Amino acid sequence: MKVQNCSNNSDTLRRISSKEVINIPPLASAIFVSKIPFIRVLWRYTGKKPETLGANTRLYKWIPQNDLLGHPKTRAFVTHCGTNGIYEAIYHGVPIVGIPMFGDQHDNIARMKAKGAAVAVDLQRMTSADLLNALKAVINNPSYKENAMKLSRIHHDQPVKPLDRAVFWVEFVMRHKGAKHLRPAFHDLTWYQHHSLDVIGFLLACVATVAFLVTKCCLFCCWKFGKPAKKKKRE
Repeated sequence: MKVQNCSNNSDTLRRISSKEVINIPPLASAIFVSKIPFIRVLWRYTGKKPETLGANTRLYKWIPQNDLLGHPKTRAFVTHCGTNGIYEAIYHGVPIVGIPMFGDQHDNIARMKAKGAAVAVDLQRMTSADLLNALKAVINNPSYKENAMKLSRIHHDQPVKPLDRAVFWVEFVMRHKGAKHLRPAFHDLTWYQHHSLDVIGFLLACVATVAFLVTKCCLFCCWKFGKPAKKKKRE
C-alpha cells in the first residue's frame, strides 16, 4: 500500500490530514507550499489537485486514519473534529489542529483545547498565517504532545480490555435470552407517547381550561356589576 510505504520510508516528521473539504485557499497555500518542508503531509482528498500542492504532500482518496494516527512519526492531526477522529487521536496521543464546521465539532475541539491537546482555527476567518502558526505550535511546543499522551494514558487505563468487555456483554445478552431487563422502556411506548404528545395535550388542556374559567369569571363579573349601573341610568 502506498500510504504504508510512505510512512515506513520517511525519516522526517509527519502530519496527517483527514479533511475532505478542499476549496479553501489558505489551507492549500499554508500547508502545501513548502513553508514547512521538514513535514510530510498525507491528505485524504477526492477533489481536483490543488495548484499550490507542495512536494512534501501526497494525496489519497482513502487513508487508514487510525493506523496512521498510530504511527510513531505522526506529529499532528488536522481534522474537522468529528467524534470518531477525536477519539482516535486521543487513543494514540496525537495533538490536533482543529477546523470545526458544524454540529458537535465546535464542542469537540473546545474540549480538546481545554485539555491543552489542540489548537482551533476558525474556518471562516483563517488565513495562511493562522493555519501555519497553529501547525508550528502543535508540532514545536512539547506541551501539546505531553497533554495528548496524558489523555491517551487515561483512555487506556481500564480494568478490562474493550474487546473482553464487548465479548462479556454479548455473552451476557445471550445467557439471559435478550436481557429484556436492560431494554429501555421507550421501546414499548406508542408513537404519541414517544413524542410526548400525550403530555403536550394534557398541558394544553390545562391551559385551555384555566383560560376558559378566567374568561367565564370575567364575563360573570361584568354582567353582575354592570346590571346595577344600567338600572341607575334608567331611573
